[in-house]
Amino acid sequence: MVGAVRLEPVDETNLESLLSVAAAEAEPSDVMPPVDAPAGWSHARREAFREFHRASFGGLDGPTRTLMFAVCVGGEVVGMVRMARCDTPGVAETGMWLGRSARGQGLGAAALRELLNVAAAAGMHSVVADTTPDNGGAIAVLRNCGAQLRESGGKVYAEISLDATPPAAG
Repeated sequence: MVGAVRLEPVDETNLESLLSVAAAEAEPSDVMPPVDAPAGWSHARREAFREFHRASFGGLDGPTRTLMFAVCVGGEVVGMVRMARCDTPGVAETGMWLGRSARGQGLGAAALRELLNVAAAAGMHSVVADTTPDNGGAIAVLRNCGAQLRESGGKVYAEISLDATPPAAG
């Protein structure tokens, strides 16, 4: 996959492409909240994936206060990155996933940098995230994007200040 990372708001035009990547290259538990459905990418789980993403079509001012983006490279959807308003004004929480074939190529850091630009334009002053200590890929992406990390209670918490000078792409 060659080309720059581009973020496209998730909508009906790219939702099926996003689902296709998720079903082919990710585990349901990595890309959506738990669902009471048969294991794997069952029909019920695919419908829940669609509804989970449709619930955020209203964006930061909608009912879920969440804006989801398809991560696109070379015209292809390779994953998703989102940001949600936190209760603290000016703070957004983020999360992302990439299909297996897109991992380890610097695309996660590029997508997060693009999201940080969107967050700053939306008036956010910091972006937070959490992951598990064994998720080395996520920790590397967060660190690469200037996050301050701390570990507590079996989780790694990250905060990226949008007021600081962002790290150079790399």
